[in-house]
Order: sequence, then structure tokens, then C-alpha cells
Amino acid sequence: MKRTKALDILDKANIAYEVREFKAAEFTVEETAEALGLPLNMLFKTLVAEGERKGLVMALVPGDAQLSLSKLAKAMGDKRVELIDVEDLFRVTGYLKGGCSPLGAKRAFPVYMDETAILHDRVSVSAGLRGVQMLIAPDDLRRATNATFADLCDES
Repeated sequence: MKRTKALDILDKANIAYEVREFKAAEFTVEETAEALGLPLNMLFKTLVAEGERKGLVMALVPGDAQLSLSKLAKAMGDKRVELIDVEDLFRVTGYLKGGCSPLGAKRAFPVYMDETAILHDRVSVSAGLRGVQMLIAPDDLRRATNATFADLCDES
């Protein structure tokens, strides 16, 4: 099993998780769901956004949903929020697209997690490397990241 900073953080906090690895090629949530045999709504993608006043944050949303920038801005208490360019992801977080974890980035970011996470016993998020996912109880992930649960998704 590959070790990552995110997994080390969970180990240090005595938080239970399960690691699943797969061969990633496309670095998409759909590819991950298919490779791991998990429903899209159980896989949470980590998106990085920037508020005009509050700065950089991470937003965790289910793989079958779209992030609502206006809902994220409201949850943050900001006026406007935009996703950062994927080209800036590594510089800002230390993670590549398809391997961005809400834990273990270059610095700690405020984390907002879509409230639908609580509907699952466990959710899957990147462990910090492409092709490495961790399954974790939503409340344990919230505790480890100090996340705020909020309604973050556009209506389907």
C-alpha cells in the first residue's frame, strides 16, 4: 500500500479508514467509481475554490453532482467564489488533478463538505495520489479536516 501524507494524518489521529488502489488513466470521478465498483454519489471529489474575501477553500461534492459556486459562497460567508484553474492546483495544494485530497495539502485549507455525505456510512475521497482512494466515515472526515457540512450542490 502506498503511503501518503493524508493517510499519515489519519493514522496519527487514530481515525479508521480503508485504502483502495487502482490504475488511473483518465483521473476522473467516473473512472474511479467504475474501477472501485462504488456508486458515484459515494465518491466525493475535492475541488479548490477562491472567495474574493475569504481566500482559498476546498469543497467536497459527490461525484454525481455539480458544485454550486453561489451555495459555496453563502456557506463561506463570501460574496463571490470561483474555482481555481486546474493548472494552478499543484502550485496551490501540492496535489495533481485526480489526486487532490482534503488532507495533507501544502497548507491547511478551510473545508466545506456537501451535507449529503452524512447519508453514507463511508465516503471515498482521494488519499493524495492518483489511483489511491480512502474510504472513511463522513463524520471522521469532518473531524480530521475540520470541515463544515453545507448544501453545496446545484439541483439536478
